[in-house]
Amino acid sequence: MKKINDWVKKNNQLLLDTYASLHELAEVSWKEENTRNFLCSQLDKIGVSYETFEGHYGIVVTWKGVSEAGPTIALRTDMDALWQNVNGEWKANHSCGHDAHMTIALNTIRCLKEINFQPENGCFKVIFQPAEESGNGAKALIKNGVIEDIDYLLGIHVRPINELRFNEVSPAIYHGAAAMLKGTIKGLQAHGARPNQGINVVDSLGAIIAAVNAVKVDPTVPSSAKVTQVRAGGDSINIIPDEAEFSIDMRAQTNEAMDWLVERVIKAVQSGGEANGATVHINIGAQMAAAKPNRLMETIVGSAIKDVLGEKSLAASPVTPGGEDFHFYPKEKPNLQATMIGLGTDLEPGLHHPNMKFNLQAIGNGVAVVTASIIKLFEKAGKQGKA
Repeated sequence: MKKINDWVKKNNQLLLDTYASLHELAEVSWKEENTRNFLCSQLDKIGVSYETFEGHYGIVVTWKGVSEAGPTIALRTDMDALWQNVNGEWKANHSCGHDAHMTIALNTIRCLKEINFQPENGCFKVIFQPAEESGNGAKALIKNGVIEDIDYLLGIHVRPINELRFNEVSPAIYHGAAAMLKGTIKGLQAHGARPNQGINVVDSLGAIIAAVNAVKVDPTVPSSAKVTQVRAGGDSINIIPDEAEFSIDMRAQTNEAMDWLVERVIKAVQSGGEANGATVHINIGAQMAAAKPNRLMETIVGSAIKDVLGEKSLAASPVTPGGEDFHFYPKEKPNLQATMIGLGTDLEPGLHHPNMKFNLQAIGNGVAVVTASIIKLFEKAGKQGKA
């Protein structure tokens, strides 16, 4: 553990430089080409084997042990940025911390190499995953078969100041489930002077908003549904519009509550939106699974946090309404032991804010905790065999 802390302290400027490079390379979901190229160039310098894919810009690093007859322990990081208005300019922007996550993952490999760690039995993988913000990046890598041999999986995410302070780290983040509905409405054009001859999709939008807001959720399970986008009409004010689009953001703390909410909201939308004779079509644009606590992984990570940062740094795992597609991995493979580490950074004013800032020294804490957790997982797996 001392070797890890010494490495982090010695390489502080390297961590900051890596972060700065990745921050400037911000690219939105499915377009992370320059980000991938930078990461590959760094992996070549480190000297590890990796695989790239057709159809997306993900990377999977594979570091085999002396003997392959053992567990596969993996670390996953996200790669994409958000598209948002930053001080009057629309641009790709890393306002969710994925640049920090990639910096931690890349330099965890470096740290392990340079402190002369070598897996004895099994394999260590690092998954650089595209398109987390789309909600479909994890599913793409699952289709590529990358989790088939993985037994233990770690993730990490920077946390806002209201959840964790700088130098605090939690062994898990209890994300909620999320679903994004996208819909279209088809009505009938008419002259504005003769609205009775048309079907006004703006009326449908109003009814849909009211219907969604009227859905009653279980007050014991944090849940919400709200219309977040609407588009209708053209340039002419005197025409009854016949086409519209809308989007609905839904959150629930459990997967079961989300399943219920999706079913109820879709029924409400169709009932309200079609009351005037319009036709409504709905599809799920993206969906994220809720986290499920894993006591084994949380115990091991908690031990790593105490060993490298001290007992005062071990914080309770925050419960957050935000979503993360990391949780699709254990949902798809139920016997996969997985947890996402919460990294305290004094992040303000909040995740996804265009001017989000955080204490960059927290990146070193992330490298230390993840590196120590990986070593501890290999030690535990070596004692009890393959999971």
